[in-house]
Amino acid sequence: MFNNPMKKRLLLILLLLLIIPVILVFLSNYSIEKNAENKTYSDSSEINKNKVGLVLGTAKKLKNGQINLYFQYRIDATVELYKKGKIDFVLVSGDNGNEDYDEPTDFKNELIKRGIPEHKIYLDYAGFRTLDSVVRAKKIFGKKSITIISQKFHNERAIYLAEKNGISAIGFNAKDITGKSGLKTQVREYFARAKVFFDILFGVKPKFLGKKIEIK
Repeated sequence: MFNNPMKKRLLLILLLLLIIPVILVFLSNYSIEKNAENKTYSDSSEINKNKVGLVLGTAKKLKNGQINLYFQYRIDATVELYKKGKIDFVLVSGDNGNEDYDEPTDFKNELIKRGIPEHKIYLDYAGFRTLDSVVRAKKIFGKKSITIISQKFHNERAIYLAEKNGISAIGFNAKDITGKSGLKTQVREYFARAKVFFDILFGVKPKFLGKKIEIK
C-alpha cells in the first residue's frame, strides 16, 4: 500500500493532468479570439477588398442526405462578396481525399450556378485541414493577403494560422448555425484551437505542396 505522502503526490499529479489540458484549451481559445478582434466582418459593406477570397471547404451534404448549412452559408457569403466587388477571384480549398468526396468541385459547381464565372474560380484539392488551406494559399497560389470565408469561429482560427505563416488575412463571416448541430461544431472547435498551438510549436506543414499556380 502507498503511504500518505505518496498518495498525495499521485493525487496531485492526477489533478495536474486534468487541469493542464483545460488551461491550454482556455488559453488557446482566448488567444485566437483576441488576435482576431477587428479582423472579421459580417457586413460586406464594411470589409476591405482583397483580390482573392479563400473559401474553406466542408461537405455539401450531411449523412442523412440533407444540405449542409455550413456549405450553403459559405456559398451565400462568397457570392455576396464577389457581387459587391470585394473579391475578384475565389479560391476554394477543401478535401478531395477520394473519388467519391470532392469538396472543391461541389463548391465550384454551386458558385457557377449562382453567377460567378468559372474562370474566376480556382480549386485547391489538398485543403485537408485549415492549416493546409491557408499555407497552400501562400506557397502554391502566391497570395500573401487574403479574405477568408467561413463561419466566424472558423475564420478566427484560420486568421491566426495565416498570420503565423506570414499571410495578412481578414475574415468574412458566413451565417452560423445554432442548435444541436452548431453546439457540436463549437465544442470540436475548442479542441481544434488547442491543436493550433501544437502545430505551430512543432512546425507542422501541409500534407502536400506541389507546383505553383498563378491566380490571374
